[in-house]
Amino acid sequence: MNRIIVLDKPQGLTSQQAVTQVKRALGVRKAGHAGTLDPMATGVLLVCAGEATKVSRFLMDLRKEYLATVRLGRRTDTFDAEGKVVESVEDVVPTRAQVEEALGRFRGEIMQQPPMYSALKRDGTPLYKLARKGIEVERPERPVTIYSLTLEDYRFPLITIRLTCSKGTYVRTLADDLGRALGTVAHLSALRRTAIGAHRVEDAVKLEDLPRSTRGFVEVEEALSHLMVVLLKEPDFQMARHGRPVPAGAYDLADGAESLLLKDHEGAPFALGEVKDGYLKVGRILHLSGESLNQ
Repeated sequence: MNRIIVLDKPQGLTSQQAVTQVKRALGVRKAGHAGTLDPMATGVLLVCAGEATKVSRFLMDLRKEYLATVRLGRRTDTFDAEGKVVESVEDVVPTRAQVEEALGRFRGEIMQQPPMYSALKRDGTPLYKLARKGIEVERPERPVTIYSLTLEDYRFPLITIRLTCSKGTYVRTLADDLGRALGTVAHLSALRRTAIGAHRVEDAVKLEDLPRSTRGFVEVEEALSHLMVVLLKEPDFQMARHGRPVPAGAYDLADGAESLLLKDHEGAPFALGEVKDGYLKVGRILHLSGESLNQ
């Protein structure tokens, strides 16, 4: 079971709880997720099982797509529906044109301040633990990219938007910032992640269908289709599998090339790698079948 499972996470579970249920259903000992979903959110959660856990960081960088509902008029301490209402505004009713104009301010690269209720850490302590104690710490803004942002529906006080964004984007923060841009307050009332890269929720498997269904099971090579592939010649493969650097010139690879999927001389994926100081260097070996490394 060295695969990525495209899971349709249900509401009410943390991402780690969902991973635990996948492990139990499939009988695997090692698994992890590639990109957290809040308990209130549903949709695509990539669960990496077995050797696939080694590639999770390469999946976290993929673009995310969400369908989100923003509730105007109420701000919560968590910026979502699970938090406590801390501010209300009843007399501001934006027009559809005003909503469209405000959304335009958030397209492209923007600066975003992470919320206190997040898994980011300060001196080893998750921010949400500090927030629960009433402690607020400085959180520098950081750049994120909103590749697309469209208005799906608007019926006051609810705004439904669809967005595609980069790693590190907090849709809860976007909802809070949108409320301010409209001269009112807001919070995220519903969130569904509809895609991570090419992995869409329509192709995902539900927890209750495991282990009977293999829907949503993706091979590691398919999941890493966004990476550059390097097919090694047989002598170079023998060097690489023993941890020795391979001259990169023969493969037209320049320094700085990273996130490479290395294949043996027969075309089987066997490792991740990068180019440094003119050499192709192996990062993590992938024991997907055990065949290549035993030749």
